Amino acid sequence: MIKLKNVSKYFKTKSGRKYILKDMSIEIPPHTNIGILGRNGTGKSTIMRMLGQIDFPNSGTITSNQSFSWPLGLGGGFVGNMSGRANVKFVSRLYGKSSIEIESIIDFVKEFSELKDYFDMPIKTYSSGMKSRLSFGLSLSFDFDYMLIDETLSVGDAKFRKKSKEALLKKIETCNVLLVSHDLNTLKEICDAGIVVNNGKIEYFDNIDDAIIKYGIINK
Repeated sequence: MIKLKNVSKYFKTKSGRKYILKDMSIEIPPHTNIGILGRNGTGKSTIMRMLGQIDFPNSGTITSNQSFSWPLGLGGGFVGNMSGRANVKFVSRLYGKSSIEIESIIDFVKEFSELKDYFDMPIKTYSSGMKSRLSFGLSLSFDFDYMLIDETLSVGDAKFRKKSKEALLKKIETCNVLLVSHDLNTLKEICDAGIVVNNGKIEYFDNIDDAIIKYGIINK
């Protein structure tokens, strides 16, 4: 379960505080694939990071006994001066993998990401899409209760997008997902439930179709 209690999140601007969430309390049941919907600029990615306990509210609490991946699709968290290979090795060591496991993970990520020679070049030379490929492949190599995904499935050409979706569907046979996406068909295919973000509030729906209907209403 993921539990929010009196959560507020805001950013300071010249015109005052811009609230992403304002004094919100909800409970999200476990073992649920959740889509996060909202208009551009409403803070969907920030909320995903907070639910995954990677970002934090200004006030209130978010608690969970689940484990979460790093956010796929945001391209952060890598060391820019290190190569893709070195970053994969570094993360694998942080997660306590053995030398044999690390080599296996490196081989998988290199093949999956299709980075070819760039895999041994510094991350700072990568495009955002290349970082997303690396991040996605690396996350598939670890076991989490929840995968955090921010539009990653739209990265790359049609062939790579198809491969990514198939890999994700295989992965979520043994875990769940928090997915930010504007692709309603993908949300329907992958997610059971939905969260709609609007004007500093979030509303949880047990059925993703109901969340999509609500999203359509606020977009009129």
